[in-house]
Amino acid sequence: DDVDRAYFAVFDGHGGVDAADYSATHLHVNVGLHKEFVKNPAEALKCSFQKTDEMFLFKAKREKLRSGTTGVSALIVGSKLHIAWLGDSQVMLVQQGKTVTLMEPHKPERE
Repeated sequence: DDVDRAYFAVFDGHGGVDAADYSATHLHVNVGLHKEFVKNPAEALKCSFQKTDEMFLFKAKREKLRSGTTGVSALIVGSKLHIAWLGDSQVMLVQQGKTVTLMEPHKPERE
């Protein structure tokens, strides 16, 4: 279609790089193939984080991998910004020199 889209993501591996590398390789593919990608990008991001996690857990069990990752992604669709994150990774937006709060960071003391 004629809608401009851009995808960005950062993964911070814990206990090794396997989960971070896997997520970097597969998350954007899962987002792009999701049935709601065009109509509901936020839902596509959410479901794709879950699917990628399930896929990696299957691989990790099969190959006896023990790593994990946090992750944050940004999907720009036209003039809209969609953010998804897992764990304590964070997104910061600076607009005209001022920070804009996009998310409440994960903290151990937060319910």
